[in-house]
Amino acid sequence: MYWIALSPSHEDERTAWGWRCLQFTPRVAWLDEALVLEVSATQRLWGGRRKLLKHLLDVGEALTPSPWAVGPTAQVALALLRLKARGEEKPEAVPDGLPLDTLTAALPHVPILERMGCRTWAQLRALPRGGLVRRFGAALVDALDRAYGDAPESHAWITAPESFDLKVELAALATSAPELMWAAQRLLSQMQLWLQARNRGVLAIELEWTLDLRRLNGQRLPPTETLAVRTARPTQDMAHVRRLVNEHLSRAQLAAPANHLRIRTLETTPWGGIAASLLPEDNKPGEKLHEFVERLSVRLGEGSVQVCEPHSDHRPEHMQAWVPARHAIQCLDGHEGANADALYPTWMLPQPLPLPVKGDLPCYGGPLRRLTRLYRMETAWWEEGGPACRDYFVATSKDAGLVWIYRDRPLGEGDARWYLQGLYA
Repeated sequence: MYWIALSPSHEDERTAWGWRCLQFTPRVAWLDEALVLEVSATQRLWGGRRKLLKHLLDVGEALTPSPWAVGPTAQVALALLRLKARGEEKPEAVPDGLPLDTLTAALPHVPILERMGCRTWAQLRALPRGGLVRRFGAALVDALDRAYGDAPESHAWITAPESFDLKVELAALATSAPELMWAAQRLLSQMQLWLQARNRGVLAIELEWTLDLRRLNGQRLPPTETLAVRTARPTQDMAHVRRLVNEHLSRAQLAAPANHLRIRTLETTPWGGIAASLLPEDNKPGEKLHEFVERLSVRLGEGSVQVCEPHSDHRPEHMQAWVPARHAIQCLDGHEGANADALYPTWMLPQPLPLPVKGDLPCYGGPLRRLTRLYRMETAWWEEGGPACRDYFVATSKDAGLVWIYRDRPLGEGDARWYLQGLYA
């Protein structure tokens, strides 16, 4: 058995440290003030004990570094961690030379045992078991057996919750929304640990801040205010989420100063990992296109960043529509609509232009001469205005060059009408 004991420095990071440890082994539990994890079954996956420790303790900016110790049992690892916290050196013989006050079950009895001349685990173990049980109870003997590995250890293994939901108190009252960003960064770093522990990607989160005032200028205020942030694709990359949160907060306004901030996940999905490719064009450095579009849409407004979305319709003016790019980012990644006809013009008019007719010939800068046979279209019979019955032609004129026209064929009585719909470059 190989146990690692950790003692998180900050109380509000204890939960996040547990989620981080779940990435390395499912056997993680709280033992008194320390977090203990048993890694003998998973250490080979990380390249051995030394590399596993390196990965575990390399937390970057997500968490505050934690003191640690290792041992053959959880109690031994915890005892060595307590010695390190007190600044005492590790004894030569472990666990025999460990002081009694490093064993939790022995703490209430340390004064009596020291007067008996018993100051180490080995000296306590050398006493008659029957007398120890009668004088101090069976719990002390059982704890000593578990510490030496003579009895199986039993722990309540921790698990990551189904959803992320954490709340922190702000170091100072936030009078504007951007002042919430420092606390939001800490919570987002902890959310990343939760996502990695649950192997999920986030699609939507909600920020909720608690207002410090109940009334302002005679008006009653709500207890909290919320802000939803969404991404187009599931992600575990907090750099992109931080940028989105920062853009939203820079445009939000607080009704009153805030004293607490809470972040919870609204929508997550199973995480499939990051697709790797050997092609250089698939591994371009910098911000991804969909991330840039999302951030720009928040900054400028959704109506200011649009993308062309193809529609399933045979009428050229209805084949596409401009929609907010943030909600149609899949169109930006190689999405191809129906193949366009080779005769379609380079430039489509916003609205078909009615053409005058002279001698059965449509005119646009002079009489038009048709160059192609008709291309007939009959569609939109499901719409209220009736079906569209058109004959399309490519024509030419002396002034306008090549143009794209069609003849609208009415179903009832009436003459056919001509329209100009496109121009060729």
